[in-house]
Amino acid sequence: MTFEEVLPHIKNGAKAVREGWGGFELYIEIRDEIGTSDGTFLQVTPYFLIKTSDEGYSMFSPTPCDVLAEDWKIVSVD
Repeated sequence: MTFEEVLPHIKNGAKAVREGWGGFELYIEIRDEIGTSDGTFLQVTPYFLIKTSDEGYSMFSPTPCDVLAEDWKIVSVD
């Protein structure tokens, strides 16, 4: 899939990954809230979050290569 094809799915809650990333990156998703240290959640402007195999999360900004790639796929997460 292209980024243009996968983006509507991500906007609807799906998680996606590029096959060319090699496995360390598990998926990206869109979030519209952040948690605070006291456990409350604040609504924010939507942003991409990436989940990696070392159980870490990070902000994600697609590069031109990501946007032009045709190896995007939807993934199921348990």
